Amino acid sequence: MDLLIILAALVAGVLVGAIIIHLYSNNSSAGLINKATSESQTLLNIAIKESGDIVTSAENKSVIRRKEIDEEIRDRRREIGRTERRIDQREESIDRRTENIEKIEDDLRTQVTEIEAQEAEINEQTLGIQQRLEEIAGLSSDAAKEELLNQLDAELRDESARRVVAMEDSAKAEADVRARKILATVMQRISSEVTTEMTVSVVAIPSDEVKGRIIGREGRNIRAFEAATGCDLIIDDTPGVVTVSAFEPTRREIARTALDYLIQDGRIQPSRIEDAVDRARREIDKRIEKAGQQAVVDAEVTGLHNEIVKTLGRLQFRYSYGQNQLRHCIETSWLAAALAHELGADVEVARVGGLLHDLGKAVDREIEGTHALLGAEIGRRYGLSQAITHTIEAHHEEVKPETLEALIVICADSMSGSRPGARREQVEEYVKRLEALETIANSFDGVEQAFAIQAGREIRIMVKPDQIDDLGSTRLAREISKEIEQSLQYPGQIKVTVVRETRSSEIAH
Repeated sequence: MDLLIILAALVAGVLVGAIIIHLYSNNSSAGLINKATSESQTLLNIAIKESGDIVTSAENKSVIRRKEIDEEIRDRRREIGRTERRIDQREESIDRRTENIEKIEDDLRTQVTEIEAQEAEINEQTLGIQQRLEEIAGLSSDAAKEELLNQLDAELRDESARRVVAMEDSAKAEADVRARKILATVMQRISSEVTTEMTVSVVAIPSDEVKGRIIGREGRNIRAFEAATGCDLIIDDTPGVVTVSAFEPTRREIARTALDYLIQDGRIQPSRIEDAVDRARREIDKRIEKAGQQAVVDAEVTGLHNEIVKTLGRLQFRYSYGQNQLRHCIETSWLAAALAHELGADVEVARVGGLLHDLGKAVDREIEGTHALLGAEIGRRYGLSQAITHTIEAHHEEVKPETLEALIVICADSMSGSRPGARREQVEEYVKRLEALETIANSFDGVEQAFAIQAGREIRIMVKPDQIDDLGSTRLAREISKEIEQSLQYPGQIKVTVVRETRSSEIAH
């Protein structure tokens, strides 16, 4: 860059001199030419001097920059040398570690080889010992293993049976004391009649002539009555009675009441039949509402929706094995409240859950579904809490009981239904249940005889003492009880008693 400036100055000086010479040559003035020449020489000398100074300065700067670059290069070389030395040291360390690892691998291979040789020797010795033992014992290894496993299995069964018996005895001893105390307290508080009500669908008539009027000309009266009530009239040779047949209890009660009105009035014709049925329906609705309100008062429950109370009242005409369902609900409510009080549970939830646990039975013949789930659905529809609806839907364990109150309602329901005299069964069903109990017991090996006693609430089993030992008797009782639970449906509980008797006799001469 500096050299270009110098050359530009020289060229400029030459051009200025040439111009001046040309101007003065045209005017033929030698003086001016000399003067111009002198000035041009002066300018040229100045330019040469300045260019020399510029060159000298540029050379000085170049020398200084070269020294700086050389110093930087030396620093870089020193840093590279240090880095190379560190790398060499690390490579040496890695080489030493590699050598150590190779030595350790060689040692491990040697040890593995020795261990494999020792294992082969031990296996050979074990095989020889096993063959020697088999020769001495006269049994193969598989046979000896099977015998040992059978012996261990028998010992474990006996030990488990002993422990089960001990735990059962301990649990029973502790549970019996507490259960007796609670149940005794509850039973003392709850006193109810043992006699059972029976649903009567038979209407008494003053004379057999009334049967003809009930049938009517060509059967028009009986057809009109059955169409209006949805029930069947059974008029047979039985003197003094007419039977009303219907599956739905409320409808059957309406028909029975309407027939009473017609017999009292004496005028039996289709128009009068319709009036009598309407009058009976209104009366039954009032009785249902009154029965529901009275049940709520008896159970000491408040705050229920009016539709729930009406639905509850319909249970007045529903019976289960001869037990009135409305009275059963009230009893269950009492028992549940007393149990909840003794156990520290929510008394109000147990009380309401016990009263409404069979609410679905009022509609289960009109709506598809089980009465437990239907009752819970009715409760949700009319604002009952989740705690109460859960006790309703879980009282037959169709839904797993998750609260203490639900378990209390299950116990109270069983207590009300299984107390002596609460329910009755038909003779045929009773005999079938007894036969089924004895059949289940006799199906097990080692059973000599089985007897169903105490109205089917206990089965007593005589076993063969040479086939069943004492611990086996415990296992047999448990197995039979499980089979009964899975195979039969029954109210309350069935006690399984296994009797093992050993007799020894000799004759003295």
